[in-house]
Amino acid sequence: MRKGSAFPIIFNSNLEAAPQTQKCMFYISKNNPCYFITSVTNKRLPIFRTEQLKEICCVAFDEVRKSSGIRFFAYVIMDNHYHVITDGELNPSGVLRYLNGVSARRVIDYLKKNNFNASLEKLKLFEKNRNYKYSVWEHHSNTFLLTSESAFLQKVNYIHQNPVRAEIVENADDYLYSSSRIWRHTPFENSPLAMDIKEIKWREA
Repeated sequence: MRKGSAFPIIFNSNLEAAPQTQKCMFYISKNNPCYFITSVTNKRLPIFRTEQLKEICCVAFDEVRKSSGIRFFAYVIMDNHYHVITDGELNPSGVLRYLNGVSARRVIDYLKKNNFNASLEKLKLFEKNRNYKYSVWEHHSNTFLLTSESAFLQKVNYIHQNPVRAEIVENADDYLYSSSRIWRHTPFENSPLAMDIKEIKWREA
């Protein structure tokens, strides 16, 4: 990666770890929905085009998973967006506050540390008096409630097929930065982000 060019919204509030509680198995229903969340990078810049920045994003998400009590059921990290399915432990704005806030800070820290100044310039948002902040993610993310197992599984498949549709890989299982192989119970040895699918309580056939 050449110097000066690499590749979320920065949240100013400190993110405190949610208290850890013993969880029950997760049963998908109208009263207990999942969230299918899509967040797009600022100006759709290919911030996560490199392996290293995808890894940084996954490490940030794993930090959130462990500290906030959010369960992850499926995910994919693409060059300019991500999809995740989480439980309803927090509302969508709370989930995004954690995911985008922590990942943004990790990305900005990485760019600063490695002097990727051209990339940082692209992420600047100017405010009054020429003050600025760095923005990695767009303000408006999409969130859908999943209230049935069929809708849930449809979105899991949609997530896993993202790299195939983008012609990055021919087979979804070949893409490291998704949960595809985890769902097939054949995870990569270096899978960057664990999932909580063993905590889902499925309806009996």
